[in-house]
Amino acid sequence: MPRCGLYAWIGVTIALLLCCDAIAQQPTAPQGGASTGGVFAPIHDAEHRAITAGGFVKDGPVVFEDVSGQAGLTSWRYAGGSAEKRYIAESLGSGVALLDYDNDGWLDIYLVNGMTYDAMNGKAESPHAALFHNNHDGTFTNVGAKAGVPNDRWGVGVAVGDYDNDGWPDLYVTNLGKNRLYHNEHNGTFTDVAEKAGVALGGWSTGPTFGDYDGDGRLDLFVPGYTYYDFHNPPAVGSNAVVSNYCQFRGVNVFCGPRGLKGEHDHLFHNNGDGNFTDVSQKAGVADTAGYYGLASLFVDLNGDGKPELLVANDSTPNYLYRNKGDGTFEDLSFESGYAVNHDGRETATMGIAVGDDRNNGRLDILDTDFSDDYKVLYRNDGDLNFSDSSYEAGVAKDTIPFLSWGDGFMDYDNDGWKDIFIASGHVYRQVEDHDWGTSFAQRPLLLRNVGNGKFALVPAVQGTGLAVVVPARGAAFGDLFNDGKIDVVLNNLDSTPTLLRNVNPDQHHWIEFRLIGGAGQPRDAVGAAIFVTTGKITQRGDVLSGGSFASSSDPRVHFGLGDAASIDSLEIRWPRGGPAEKVVIPAVDRILTIEQGRGITNEYCPKCPTGKHQ
Repeated sequence: MPRCGLYAWIGVTIALLLCCDAIAQQPTAPQGGASTGGVFAPIHDAEHRAITAGGFVKDGPVVFEDVSGQAGLTSWRYAGGSAEKRYIAESLGSGVALLDYDNDGWLDIYLVNGMTYDAMNGKAESPHAALFHNNHDGTFTNVGAKAGVPNDRWGVGVAVGDYDNDGWPDLYVTNLGKNRLYHNEHNGTFTDVAEKAGVALGGWSTGPTFGDYDGDGRLDLFVPGYTYYDFHNPPAVGSNAVVSNYCQFRGVNVFCGPRGLKGEHDHLFHNNGDGNFTDVSQKAGVADTAGYYGLASLFVDLNGDGKPELLVANDSTPNYLYRNKGDGTFEDLSFESGYAVNHDGRETATMGIAVGDDRNNGRLDILDTDFSDDYKVLYRNDGDLNFSDSSYEAGVAKDTIPFLSWGDGFMDYDNDGWKDIFIASGHVYRQVEDHDWGTSFAQRPLLLRNVGNGKFALVPAVQGTGLAVVVPARGAAFGDLFNDGKIDVVLNNLDSTPTLLRNVNPDQHHWIEFRLIGGAGQPRDAVGAAIFVTTGKITQRGDVLSGGSFASSSDPRVHFGLGDAASIDSLEIRWPRGGPAEKVVIPAVDRILTIEQGRGITNEYCPKCPTGKHQ
């Protein structure tokens, strides 16, 4: 064949292949309001319950105990719209934050609430958010009203950050409506300064994150937007609020969206250092001009250059990964990095973001939660901001498909030195209870144990324990609520009381926790810092983060399980903004240490020491 004829044949063949591939990727019909992986056969347990609400075993390791009632948390309840969940606004639920608001050394709990239609119409009192003060004895007292943080709006997300560097944590709460920035007044109360600070917005904001993106030593604020929503013209079949009829799931009529609805833009607020913020979304290149449906976000340094990247989890549209260029702007590497879509090249209905060095190689992997009929996605960090979907290889995918999941986190529940995975779940469609789809509205949590070779194994849910709790969970936050060196979990549940899962795993492993305080020119709460702990041949990494999970914020202290290691060989802290790492000698383990930049250890709490020092 002549060379020109060969080239022509090759060209036609390639064109045909590209055409066929494009046709194969085009949906033949609307796939519903949320992206899924298709239709899967139902999975039942021995009692023919959907696996999402069953599959319990009689005997096995008891990891968590549900102590919600005895801790005092069941005095509060989330309320959001109608029980039937006729509209998408009623289904989203809210987040939870763990913070030490009064600086007494013990984590307190902030739970965001929703709204009822009677309250919106002035016929009933508004549901209040809760701030549960830690009483240091295993119980909590709701001081939300006294502290001035009831919100009384249709709440969604929360992030914790000391935006004014005064040494006291502040709260940013997002809403369907105007948001709030609660400034900590150092006396057990907060003041909403959102309007004055310029961060109130007014659309539908979701899971925020604080981070110092430009390295000026002050925490900036990123706020993702979800969809445009008008309570006077809610998105329903036949409404002009619905662009197209994406109001079905598995052929059954459900509420409309998010597909078919107009997306809200995202917002990046630069901290001016005078109590005010400036919206720099367009200038920085993170405004989401495509109008995707943002649900969660996280500032985190993914390439080790001391400058935080920005992750945005988008519902049923591609996710965002923005590289921090170091000049006040970001580069959109969503598709180039491999984070925009999953291994199949398909966008997921991403709800939550977790990051963690689960392989102990110094690089942070990403775990995204998503809809039922889809596997939860573990993106392995291959270096240089390249990620690969390793969900099936790591053993994360198969067991997670029936679950519709929200809050998630990497946590070392057994203190063996390897980070495990916790996933909170609950469906959005009430109609799933009327069909044999192998899923349920209320769902049990999932715990995946890191077996140390890059793989995870599902921990059995022993009946009567915390892993057998069946709730419509949304937000999830992780932290050492009892200062005993074990990581506990708090869930904010839709139309329900919250769940506090106390870690009672019977291991006797060692542990260490760090509270970091930044020095001059750094964020005071050290958001963005990374800690590297070496014991023997293993080096672990932990980061100080704000936001992530689903619309939640976890313990700002960094926790490490140490296994059988009774001492730490080396500790290295990489403070934000790069620069030389600081090495600190750790005299003992099984305690919580406060480390101030340039000053070393300034305080400790040792729960098993005879004289127990307190922060």
